[in-house]
Amino acid sequence: MTLRITRRDDHPDAYDVDLPDLAATRMLAGALAPWLSSGDLIALSGDLGAGKTEFARALIRALATDPEAEVPSPTFSLLIPYDLPRGRVVHADLYRVEEPEELDEIGWEEATEGAIVIVEWPYRAESHLPDERLDIILEAAPEGGAAARTAILLGRGSFAARLERFEAAEALIASAGFGAAERRYMQGDASSRSYARLVLPERSAVLMNAPRRADGPPVKRGLPYSRLAHLAEDVSAFVAVAQGLAAEGFSAPQIHAADLERGLLITEDFGDEGVIEGSPPAPIKARYEAAVEVLAALHGRRLPSVLPVTPQIEHVLPVYDMDALLIEVELMLDWYLPFRGVSIDQVVREEGLMLWRNALAPAVNEPQTWVLRDYHSPNLMWLEGREGLARVGLIDFQDAVLGPAAYDVASLAQDARLDIPESLELHLVGQYVRHRRGADPTFDARGFAHLYALMGAQRATKILGIFARLNQRDGKPHYLRHLPRIRRYLTRCLGHQELGSLRTWYEAVLPAKDFHS
Repeated sequence: MTLRITRRDDHPDAYDVDLPDLAATRMLAGALAPWLSSGDLIALSGDLGAGKTEFARALIRALATDPEAEVPSPTFSLLIPYDLPRGRVVHADLYRVEEPEELDEIGWEEATEGAIVIVEWPYRAESHLPDERLDIILEAAPEGGAAARTAILLGRGSFAARLERFEAAEALIASAGFGAAERRYMQGDASSRSYARLVLPERSAVLMNAPRRADGPPVKRGLPYSRLAHLAEDVSAFVAVAQGLAAEGFSAPQIHAADLERGLLITEDFGDEGVIEGSPPAPIKARYEAAVEVLAALHGRRLPSVLPVTPQIEHVLPVYDMDALLIEVELMLDWYLPFRGVSIDQVVREEGLMLWRNALAPAVNEPQTWVLRDYHSPNLMWLEGREGLARVGLIDFQDAVLGPAAYDVASLAQDARLDIPESLELHLVGQYVRHRRGADPTFDARGFAHLYALMGAQRATKILGIFARLNQRDGKPHYLRHLPRIRRYLTRCLGHQELGSLRTWYEAVLPAKDFHS
């Protein structure tokens, strides 16, 4: 079964969906679930018996990723909340509400704040509903049989653009042969991208929803942070680097279908097996060794700086230049220091940036290779059925740049999201050096050790700023739990003898316990 979605002629933001039976109704709910997030409201309208409760039940089960979840009707209780892994969900049935003021009496505002809210009979409380929402009107379609329905989807406010992307994604899914697949929400990363797994009985794929990055406010020379740091603006970079890695014999996801203009991809599914295990998670040594071997093999090759996206489109890998490295350092100054209650004047700020500029000069002048930039456990999958270097599946590399090889080695051996014992870190770095020297006896191990400490310190500095920003700006406080680990990595790197001036500056600026956490 494939969902049939057509835009209505009488409204540019409305779509008709044919639902020939109850299974199609459940399928539509499952397809919509990955597109919802905290704060969304879905208003379900239709006559008695139109299937509103059945649709709501299917949607809640999809959000819960549990097809057998108990979902009673809220007809008498009016509101039923659910605490799910994706956040709070509230199911409301307002059929018995006669006056909107009754909602104030039951604490509607408090109960629904920050939740995904599914409302049956929404017109009984129109004054309490947000202007931005998804309206779904269910109507009987007797010509298709007793169970047949038509769903009218109408996006209000900003939901209109999201609904347009949903329709385009469904068309792409169908074109790739996954129209009948079950859609399963996948936990994404810290970016604006979202993912859904498309599951058929014998195969699966991944939908990547990556809207074009909007420019933020100018931060320097009239340019936004994303431009200065060379962050990918659209999915073309992902497609180019994926194809480039595959051409070199590495495991990057195959692209099954692409809508480059909208930023929608159907990619190969590498599954859920990673390079860590346990709770709390710990590195699997053999898999980290394989991952570092991949880096050594990649860095030992002559790699192109221009990669094809399509026969007509090319992607030029940007250079990880001084401006990019320094603007990342400034994240700590702008976000982490205020988070720690530290205020510095312009003189101290400029002194720190001057020290970094001097320290980074050797890295900028290093021979350049592909820097995948987020080469750590969340983006490394273990592909048991493959051999050699292909066992390590690579994802999330759209921000790849040309830069120093040491950066990705530090990303791996100083994993931001789990503890890497210092003994394992030294083992991994030593293994990398052995692989490089085995392929090239002139490889400078001493120089690499300096660059490794330098890029590790730069990366840790950047991540302190990013995680503080995710907490303060984006409302994601769970990243704060990683800060002590990042500070330990930073202290470890600044202990390198050639980074003494930088360490002195950090010790003067940061709280003393930052170096002992």
